[in-house]
Amino acid sequence: MTLEERIANSKTSIFKAVFPNTTNHYDTLFGGTAMHMMDEVAFITATRFSRQIMVTVSSDRIDFKKSIPAGTIVELIGVVTKVGNTSLKVNVEIYIEQMYDEGRELAVHGEFTFVAIDKDKKPTMVLK
Repeated sequence: MTLEERIANSKTSIFKAVFPNTTNHYDTLFGGTAMHMMDEVAFITATRFSRQIMVTVSSDRIDFKKSIPAGTIVELIGVVTKVGNTSLKVNVEIYIEQMYDEGRELAVHGEFTFVAIDKDKKPTMVLK
């Protein structure tokens, strides 16, 4: 399988409902909760790509473009964007969908870096 095929096959999409127990006093999703969900999707994407033990080493940049209100549906999409020797980068986007309306908007965009580790928790080559 080519690198491009592996990247395409590891693309991960997860839908979640935004309930009041995950929101702040403005009735929007906590930023930390959004980051938690993004890291989880990024981890799944990295693991599906490499089929190795992967750990997050950084969240390179997270841009909150639009608040995410309670009572909406979000889609998180993770895509591998770069593969290095022992690390890879995963781009994650969160899109908002109103529950009872058509359409969606990009709310959050971020990039995460993962490192493959061996059984001794030492960096190891990413399988390409």
